[in-house]
Amino acid sequence: MLKKYYNLVFILIIILLPIFGKAQNEIRMRKDFDFDWKFKLFDSKDASAPDFNDSQWEEVQLPHDWSIKLSLNKNLSGSMGFLPGGIGWYRKTFDVPSDYKNKTVKIQFDGVYHQCDVFINGKHLGFHPYGYIGFEYNLSPYLNFGGKNTLSVRVDHSNSPSSRWYSGSGIYRHAWLTVTNQIQVSTWGINITTPRISGESADVKMEVSIENNSTDTKDITIENRILKANGEQVSFNKSSSVISRSGALKIDQLLTVPKPELWSIDSPNLYRLVTTIKLGNKVIDNCTTTFGIRFTKFDPDKGFFLNGKNIKLKGMCLHQDAGVLGTAIPDRSFERKLQILKEYGCNAIRCSHNPPAPEFLDLCDRLGFVVIDESFDKWEDGYYKKYFDEWWKKDLNAMLMRDKNHPSIIMWSIGNEVREQNDTTGHGKAVAKMLLDDVHKTEPTRPVTVVIAPGDVKKRPYNKSGFTEVPDIVGYNYQEPWLLEDKNHYPNRIMFVAEAFPYYTGRNNSLRDYKPLNPWYIVAANDFIFGQFIWAGVDYLGESSGWPSSGWPTSPFDICMFEKSRAAFHRAMWNPKPMVSIAVADQSLDIDPGKDHWSWPHLISHWNFPQYSGHVIEVQTITNCDSVELRINNASMGKRSTSDYSNNTIVWHVPYKAGKIEAMGFNKGTEVAKFELNTSGKPAKILLSADRMGLHADGQDLSHITISLIDNNGIPVPDADKLLTVEISGNGKFLGIDNGDLRRKETFSGNKLNTYFGKALAIIQSLRNPGEIIVKVTAEDLPPSTLKLTSQ
Repeated sequence: MLKKYYNLVFILIIILLPIFGKAQNEIRMRKDFDFDWKFKLFDSKDASAPDFNDSQWEEVQLPHDWSIKLSLNKNLSGSMGFLPGGIGWYRKTFDVPSDYKNKTVKIQFDGVYHQCDVFINGKHLGFHPYGYIGFEYNLSPYLNFGGKNTLSVRVDHSNSPSSRWYSGSGIYRHAWLTVTNQIQVSTWGINITTPRISGESADVKMEVSIENNSTDTKDITIENRILKANGEQVSFNKSSSVISRSGALKIDQLLTVPKPELWSIDSPNLYRLVTTIKLGNKVIDNCTTTFGIRFTKFDPDKGFFLNGKNIKLKGMCLHQDAGVLGTAIPDRSFERKLQILKEYGCNAIRCSHNPPAPEFLDLCDRLGFVVIDESFDKWEDGYYKKYFDEWWKKDLNAMLMRDKNHPSIIMWSIGNEVREQNDTTGHGKAVAKMLLDDVHKTEPTRPVTVVIAPGDVKKRPYNKSGFTEVPDIVGYNYQEPWLLEDKNHYPNRIMFVAEAFPYYTGRNNSLRDYKPLNPWYIVAANDFIFGQFIWAGVDYLGESSGWPSSGWPTSPFDICMFEKSRAAFHRAMWNPKPMVSIAVADQSLDIDPGKDHWSWPHLISHWNFPQYSGHVIEVQTITNCDSVELRINNASMGKRSTSDYSNNTIVWHVPYKAGKIEAMGFNKGTEVAKFELNTSGKPAKILLSADRMGLHADGQDLSHITISLIDNNGIPVPDADKLLTVEISGNGKFLGIDNGDLRRKETFSGNKLNTYFGKALAIIQSLRNPGEIIVKVTAEDLPPSTLKLTSQ
C-alpha cells in the first residue's frame, strides 16, 4: 500500500513539475543549495579566489558539521564533547543563467557556526559572527550571468569551545538560493497578527514589506488571500501603491476569517497566506506564509491560557545536536524527536539557549508544541562579549523577524543565567531593559522572559537590584521552593520553572521534613507556576562531567531517542492514560552517572539478573494508577497503594527468580494497566526495525533503524552486547550508528559499534535518485540481518 502511494505521488510530481517549475522560474524560486559543496579543514587567504584549485577537497552536503567526524581527544574541552573546532573553508561552483541578469539573486544561510566570511567570485560579502541565527547576502551585483560562479565561505571556530555545550562547526543548517524579480517581498517581510478573535470570525492583520531593486518607480498591486489547510480560500484583499526606484514600501491589510479554526496543542490548525505582487495584470512575485490563529494569556495567579483554556506546560529544554549527527541535522531527525516527545506527553519546548533551525519551528507549529524562543545564553560574557555591543540588536531582531509568524512561539527569551543578573550597580538592569524594549518595539505580541540562575538563593541580588522587575515573565532555574517565597513578596510576578532537575529537587525548604520529591509536584500543586522545563529533555553532547563521557547523560531520553527507565515518572505524570512500568534498581549497572543533582538512581527495565538469583533486589513500579499488584512467575508479591509512596513510585524488595515479572495497575479496584518483563536466553538474532520503510528520493530524508539483540523467542537480550557492523548498498547512504552511551573514546564516525543494553540505532539517508536501499547488519557469531527500504 505504501509503495502504491509513493508511485502515485511520483507520477503526480512528474506531471506537475514542468508547470510549477516554469512558474517558479518566472516569479520566485527558492532553491535548495545544500548539495555539491567542497570542504577542507585548513586556512588560506587565497581560498576565496574563483580560480583556486579545490579539486582535491572533500565533497560534502549541507547540513554539515566537521567536528563530529573528527577524533575525540581527552585533552580537549568537555564543553565541546572533547571534539576539536578549527578553521574550515567551503566552496560551491554553480551556473547562473543569463536571464537572471535582471533579477535579484540572494544566498541565505540558516546557520553557520561561527565567525564566518562569505565571498562570491572573490568579492567579500560580509562577516557574520553569531552561529545560531540565519543571514543573507545579495549576490546580484557580483554574478557572472550565463557562466560559472563560485561561492566561498570561511568558518572560524578556532576559539573552540565557544559555547558551554557542543556547538558543532561549519555550515550546519540549510542554505538557500532565492531568485526573484527586482520588485519583491523582502526576506522575512510578512508580519501576521490576529488583533481580534472570536468564535464567529477573526481579524488577520498583515504588514507586507516590499523592496524595489530596480531603477524605475512602479505602480503595483498587492493581493493577499488566506487559505485553509485543504486549499479553500477563506479571505481575500488587495490594494495598490507606488514604489519608488531603489526604494522600500510597507503595506498594511486587514482580512477577516469566518469561524476560525484555532491553533492549539491538541489541534494545531494552520492557515496559509498567499501574497502576490502585480505590475498591471502580470504577477511579479508570489510567496506563501504559514500561520495560525490563537490567543494567549499569562496570569500571575492562574498561569498560562491558550485560547481561553488553562494549560500547564509540560516542557523540556533541548539543545540542538542529535548524537552521531552532531549539529548537522536533517529535518526528519527533528521530526522524529518531536513525535516521540509528543507521544510521551511533552507539550512545550524551550530552545536552549539559542534560536533553533527554522524547520524545527515549522514542525512545532504542525505537531502542536508551544515554544520559548531564546536569543542568547550570555550577553557581555563568554565569546559573545566580543560582539555584544555591535551585534546584539542585529541578531535579536533577526530572530524576531524570522520567527514572528510561528503560532507555536508564546514567549521570547532574551537571556539565560546571565552574569548581569547579580549586578548591583544598575548596569545589569539597564542591559536587560535595553533588550526588552527592543523586543517590545520589534515584535510586541508576545511577552519577554529572562531566566535566572540559582546563584545565592538566600540573598537573591536580582530581586534587590530590580533586575527581575524588568522582564514580563521571570524564568527560574532549579528554584522551585523559592518560587513560593517570591510569590509572597512579588504577588504580581508571572513565573515558571525554566530548568528543573529531572529526578529530585536537590534542595528543600526544610531538612526536618525532607522528602525526596520530584520538582513536578510543586509545579502541579501551584496554579501560579504555569509550567516546568526539564533539564534536559534529551541527552546531548558537551557539558561533560569528565572523560570519557562526551556529553550530558541524565535526561529521560538518550541521544538515540530511546526512552530510559527513569523516564516513566514524567510519562505517568504528563499523560491521563493509566500506565505502570517496572524498573530494577542496580547500582552495579554500567551507566554514565552524569553530574550531581541531575543524576538518577541506576534503574533498568529488564529481568536478566542471574548474578542475584536467590537474593532480594529492589524493584520499582512507577505509575499513575491508585494501586499496583506485582507478580513473579504468577506468584503475587502483594498489592500496594501508590499514595503510600513518594514520587508515584512503589518500592518493592523481592527475591529474584528468572522468568516473568508483571505489574498490574488498578483504579478503584479495576485493572487498567499492565507491564511485564521476561528473562531472555542468549542472543540468537538481530532484529531490525525502521521508523519508515519508504523514503523521499530527495537526498535529505532519513530512516532510523533500531537494532536489537533478541533470543530465539523474540525476547530482547540486554546483557550480552555485541559488536555490530552496518553496511549499506543501493540508493542510500550511511550517516552513522549510535547506541545511547556517550562514553565513546575514538570517533562518532565509522560503521562499527557495540550495542548498549542490547540496542543500537543506525541512520540511513536517501540519495537523489529513487531505488532500493539494502541495510545489512552483522554481529560476531550471529546470523546477519537485512532490511530493504524504498526510496521514491
